Amino acid sequence: MVKLEDSVIAKLSTHGTEFEVLVDPDLALDFRSGDDVDIKDVLASEKIFKDSSRGKKASEDKMEDIFGTSDPLEVAKKVINEGDIQVTTRQRKEMREKRRKELIHLISRRAVNPQKDIPHPPKRIKNALEKTNFQVDPFKNAEDQMDDAVEVLRPIIPLSFETRRILAKFPPEYGGKAHRLVEEEADVMEDEWLNDGSWAVKVEIPAGMQSDFFEKVNDLTSGEVETKVVEEE
Repeated sequence: MVKLEDSVIAKLSTHGTEFEVLVDPDLALDFRSGDDVDIKDVLASEKIFKDSSRGKKASEDKMEDIFGTSDPLEVAKKVINEGDIQVTTRQRKEMREKRRKELIHLISRRAVNPQKDIPHPPKRIKNALEKTNFQVDPFKNAEDQMDDAVEVLRPIIPLSFETRRILAKFPPEYGGKAHRLVEEEADVMEDEWLNDGSWAVKVEIPAGMQSDFFEKVNDLTSGEVETKVVEEE
């Protein structure tokens, strides 16, 4: 929980009523962007105010009428997600740059250059994005902004969002670790444990992640994994 003196106000005006909560500005932005942040860590106080500067608390009846609950944690989530968060110019700039990097990384991992069937380097995507008038929203996560960014990028660099289906067979001694790695990196379509203890799996991943996926499974198994790209059925 952030200290009161380090907090800022998140405010939501709705149905003619003001609702305010005191929050950690950085964690509040992360929470609003969908990051895995505990709401209790975001708040400086588990109280909902009508006017925080005067210490005037919001009416529980009003909260029930408008939000369907008077639970301060649930109301705080709505205020943070739907209201305005007071942030400094520095914080806004830093948050926008963080989102920009996340967006570039996301596009680089998921898209390929259809002319060469390989991913664009992040620097090329960054340079192309700077030639557009696209404004990164610091309050939205990168995933939600990707489609709009790709739309303005396509006239500048070719982008294709394809998937790859890969068969992989891991030796028995790597089965457990491989299972965890693969579930983190890809969508498992089907898998089975073979009689010799090996683990065979069929996965689907964005085309831009193919090289990265191969590198990780080979590093894990010291090159003993068997892999094969298969055609979509």
